Amino acid sequence: MLDKTYRPADVESAIYRQWEESGAFACHPESPAQPYSIMMPPPNVTGSLHMGHALTFTLQDVLIRYHRMLGRDALWQPGTDHAGIATQMVVERQLEQEQSSRHKLGRAAFVERVWRWKEESGGTITRQLRALGASPDWRRERFTMDEGLSAAVRRVFVALHREGLIYRDKRLVNWDPQLHTGISDLEVESRETRGSLWYFKYPVEGESGRFVTVATTRPETMLGDTGVAVHPEDERYKALIGRHVVLPLVERRIPIVADEYADPATGSGAVKITPAHDFNDFEVGRRHGLALINIFDRDARLNDNAPEAYRGLDRFAARKRIVADLEAQGLVDRIEPHTLMVPHGDRSGAVLEPWLTDQWYVDAKTLAQAPIAAVESGRTAFVPKSWENTFFEWMRNIQPWCISRQLWWGHQIPAWYGPDGAVFVEETEAAAQQAAATHYGKPVALVRDADVLDTWFSSGLWPFSTLGWPEETRELRRYYPTDVLVTGFDIIFFWVARMMMLGCKFMGDVPFRTVYIHALVRDERGQKMSKSKGNIIDPLDLIGRYGTDALRFTLAALAAQGRDIKLAESRVEGYRSFITKLWNAARFAEMNGCVRVEGFDPGACRLTLNRWIVGALAQSAGRVAAALRDYKFNEAAGAIYHFTWGTFCDWFIEFAKPIFSGADAAAAAETRAVTAWVLGEIVHLLHPLTPFITEELWRHFTAGKGGLLIGAPWPSYAPALIDRDAMAEMEWVVELISAIRSARVEMNVPPASAIAADVMESDGQGSVWIVRHAAAIKDRARLSALGPAAAARRGAPVAAKSAIQVVAGGVTLSLDLAGVVDLAKERARLAKESAAVEEEIDKIARKLGNEQFLAKAKPGVVEEQRERLAEAEAARGRLRAALARIGA
Repeated sequence: MLDKTYRPADVESAIYRQWEESGAFACHPESPAQPYSIMMPPPNVTGSLHMGHALTFTLQDVLIRYHRMLGRDALWQPGTDHAGIATQMVVERQLEQEQSSRHKLGRAAFVERVWRWKEESGGTITRQLRALGASPDWRRERFTMDEGLSAAVRRVFVALHREGLIYRDKRLVNWDPQLHTGISDLEVESRETRGSLWYFKYPVEGESGRFVTVATTRPETMLGDTGVAVHPEDERYKALIGRHVVLPLVERRIPIVADEYADPATGSGAVKITPAHDFNDFEVGRRHGLALINIFDRDARLNDNAPEAYRGLDRFAARKRIVADLEAQGLVDRIEPHTLMVPHGDRSGAVLEPWLTDQWYVDAKTLAQAPIAAVESGRTAFVPKSWENTFFEWMRNIQPWCISRQLWWGHQIPAWYGPDGAVFVEETEAAAQQAAATHYGKPVALVRDADVLDTWFSSGLWPFSTLGWPEETRELRRYYPTDVLVTGFDIIFFWVARMMMLGCKFMGDVPFRTVYIHALVRDERGQKMSKSKGNIIDPLDLIGRYGTDALRFTLAALAAQGRDIKLAESRVEGYRSFITKLWNAARFAEMNGCVRVEGFDPGACRLTLNRWIVGALAQSAGRVAAALRDYKFNEAAGAIYHFTWGTFCDWFIEFAKPIFSGADAAAAAETRAVTAWVLGEIVHLLHPLTPFITEELWRHFTAGKGGLLIGAPWPSYAPALIDRDAMAEMEWVVELISAIRSARVEMNVPPASAIAADVMESDGQGSVWIVRHAAAIKDRARLSALGPAAAARRGAPVAAKSAIQVVAGGVTLSLDLAGVVDLAKERARLAKESAAVEEEIDKIARKLGNEQFLAKAKPGVVEEQRERLAEAEAARGRLRAALARIGA
């Protein structure tokens, strides 16, 4: 007998262990089955499960479990990313606590220490993925610095360098002055900051008393200015184009250039150009051949390129000194308060500096052409399709990709330098020595490049390096290209684009046929989750309180395409009730003798009730499968939820109860068999979404002899199982009972009060069905009498003033509320509620029509107001129907 209460914590770990030990997650390259493969986006080895992980890995697991049940040879390739900066910081913090540092250890010892940390503490995220129920092929787990993957990285680097697609260049990078490394745009966190906009006057050369006023949010960078840009059509400055201003404090002549980057409507219309310390200025400088003067060192202190008075100052101290000095010279026109977005390193929290350094770059523009063509031709499709526009926008405007990082942990760049600086790029040091000896005519000492590669470089090879490339493995031939990539929109450019560029280049084909982009998980108000806001929801906490299945089902149910998820704990609690409902239904069935019948044929049912539930199940299963095929996870969850809770539990089981206790033994036996069979089908259909409770129930239904549900086939149903007549009849019964129930609620009829219903009008079919199902209708609608003669038996007129009408399914009923409800009071109550709702609708509509409100509203507020408006309009519809029902 099933326990009275389902306790997830008591069964989940044991079930997962059984799955894993049985080999249920394994792919089978030798199988004749059609392959299906998904690449797990490798989480950082330092990571812990957050709600974004919970969403993306739940959706991937749903797909893998579904296709596994369809009979596909399913590979979900797991692994973790070495996460260069994050991992190095973890270990460096440990060393700080030991009064040591990586520099004291030296590079080799430090890297060894990181490997040791990885082996001891790097498995947290994979243990947590197991708690989520994720079912990848753990035997094939990879790490982006495995020897095999490292060999792939070296092979790709060398090949691209030989084709001129990897090269050294001096360009700007996002420089972290605390970590002393360049970082990718993904690692930049822009924070809204209240600052100032300073207007400085630059003297025009040769014209005493004439100035060009420029505006800046970073006064310290003016020491590196090498030009002033004005719009070519700006009449205020046309006569000055080609002339020079004198840079204050430095006394450097700098040209006034015409460039459309300058916006006449912004600030003074003239822009100071600092090519070595601003990304936009860098491009302007290149267009006009302006000098690049780097005024900062790696700590963001002023270097020897600055005037002596400022050398060695921190950039912010220099800012104060510069402003004070310019004020003393009368060259500060004005200072205005200004709110701006300031880039910070997401790991260090330091304010980043655009910094001019020598770095390694990939010619991303050339590599982007094949992925662009692949998406244009449909070889890779985005879901939702609208994300293709974002992909094209990024890829068609792509800049050189900086791939070098000034770290010790990561793939060290396979480049060695000779005595005169000549570079030798080879896969091994021995090959580099050989190339150098050939170049110099003798063996020479080489020094390896100290930088490591951007983490995204190695993860960009993930779809084929994990399958054994550069070796021509059986797995590579079988599982590449993969079927779908499931990921968030925030890394379309950083990861998706790189995988497509490198996959097309080295495999000659796209790495995935479909890219499913899911939205963000936000808090219940639509705010992005962050530590600073204190609104982070920990998925492990929710799992501990409500069970894994409740969380998984919630995320799937809310995962509508193109819409962010607004997650409230109450949602998870609500879907925990669904899990409980399923458990209670199974327990009820068991207590009423509903057991699986060997060889049961659902098509042989004779009772209308049973033919109806069999057909309804088949229809719902079709909806679930269609939704999963189209990546409409919310629709899949909704279809099985409404069938299980509504059709099966709330209607079928209630209709079946009198049959279980009735005198017709054959009807009772058939209904018990149908109940057990439908429950078994439900757990199959629910398994991809809620794997733990379904596996536990399947074990119980089959007494442990039915094999693991994870390996069971996905149900299929013959079209003949959908009996249209039986479904129409029972849906009519449900519609009629629902209409009566709604009327009772609208009129505030006490739940315990039984009322009489007169049949005033009925079409031919309705007349038959109302007699056939009278007992069920009276029981479920709480009626004391039902039928055309009910009024006569009571000695009351059919259209009494105390009655209300209900119309449903071709039948008009008169519900007698005499002695139960005061209709005059109800009329007044409904009118009052209706007026309040109209006022609420008007209030919200005025807000949404206010341009100022829309412009200033915080993220999620407008959507929240629109939802409130929709709810209020629905309430208005219900109130109007209720008033019409009582003739108001």
